[in-house]
Formats: sequence, C-alpha cells, structure tokens
Amino acid sequence: MEFSDVIKYRNSVREYSDKAVEEDKITYILECARFAPSHMNKQSWRFIVIKNKQIIAQIAKTSLINRWLKTVPILIIACADPTLSATRNNIDYYIIDVSIALEHLILAATDVGLGTCWIGEFNEEEIKKRLEIPKRIRVIALTPLGYSPGTKGLVETITTTLLRSKKRKTLNEIVHYDHW
Repeated sequence: MEFSDVIKYRNSVREYSDKAVEEDKITYILECARFAPSHMNKQSWRFIVIKNKQIIAQIAKTSLINRWLKTVPILIIACADPTLSATRNNIDYYIIDVSIALEHLILAATDVGLGTCWIGEFNEEEIKKRLEIPKRIRVIALTPLGYSPGTKGLVETITTTLLRSKKRKTLNEIVHYDHW
C-alpha cells in the first residue's frame, strides 16, 4: 500500500473479528515502532503485548468507557521510562517519544490490514497494578490490534456518530504561513 493510502485508510476500529493475528504481522508492527525517532535516541518506549483473554478482560474493567476492549484479540499497552528521556521547554519528551512509536505501530498495522484504536482514556494505576508495571514506568496509551469484522456493529456506529471521527479539518483551518 502507498504510504499516503495507509495514512488515509487508517481509522479507529472498535469491533474485531475472532480471526487470529499472525505472529509475523505482530513482529512487523513492533519492528516498525522500534525504528521510531526519539529524544537523543534513548528509545524510552516499552510495549506490553497482551493476548491472554482474561488479562484483556481485566484491563477492560479498569475504565467504564473501554468495556468493549474485552472482545479484542490483542491489546498493546504503550509505556515509557521517563528516565530515558528529558524535559525541554516544560515538555516531557517521553510522552512524545512513545506517541511517535505508537503511531508507527498503528500505521504499520494499517499497512498489513489490521485495525487499531488509539486509547488515551484509562486508569493508569489499575493497569500498572494488574500488569506489575514498575513504579517509574508510565502508561501512555493503549491500542487493540486485530482484524475488523468488515461490517460496522453497534459500538462502531454509535462511536462514529458521536465523535464524528471521519470529519477532517481543511488545510486552511490548521496551517499558518509566516505568522499565526
């Protein structure tokens, strides 16, 4: 798939088929994330790939809005070690580092026909406790990973309608030249 097509085709998938995700595809998307740029090349990101349905169901229970996660085939937890980054101009770069790596992962997943959904609403302390994540590590985002069922179900229809997630702003609305 052409890169511009990958970007345009990527969307948030909130319902998944039962089809198993091939190990080579999981490795491919993790390799793509591994090559993301980071502050001083410290690579502060860490990923937890969860395939165990019981653990996924436990994570789904940590946030009322994300109960739908209990049905996903794979859940990836994107974490960061802040000690492997820095703060510049009051910006914590470990958050940016992990965000770039997770975006690489999401675009790579799209490239091989897998669905994802960037999730920023979660209970970090509950997830850290359930997954035994060290205290210094921060949970930045989650994403399910799997195949879309091909048709929109109820969760997908309601979420798309409420969020209007397909509507994109024009370049004139987001780009400034030479000054604000």
